[in-house]
Amino acid sequence: MEIQRHGLSVGIDRIEDKFFITFRIVGKLTHDDYAAITPMIAAALSSVEDPKANVLIDATEFEGWELRAAWDDFKLGLKHGSEFYKIAIVGDKRWQQWAAKIGSWFISGEAKHFDNLADALSWLNDEK
Repeated sequence: MEIQRHGLSVGIDRIEDKFFITFRIVGKLTHDDYAAITPMIAAALSSVEDPKANVLIDATEFEGWELRAAWDDFKLGLKHGSEFYKIAIVGDKRWQQWAAKIGSWFISGEAKHFDNLADALSWLNDEK
């Protein structure tokens, strides 16, 4: 029997004195994953004092969405897009680069794709 891991974890991390929200995505996300995680995302965003948060998305183990989950992701972006200043997406798949570009259309800040965590963290920490 093959075990298929999938899901999304949410955390709050810090680089020096700056806080940011982290998302780690594993496997292929389902509608049930979004039903479970959406309240956690809302809670994480409400715990950040500044209404504009930087976000790190670790998508190195992300394989995509089921159709309904992709719609859930789109709705989540519309609901919280104005609360994001910078979104760094870390992953090694070409479609993730496109997701960062398209994601920038739906947030008030900037989304950018990175091949490695160090570059993503440096960009998130940059004041520009």
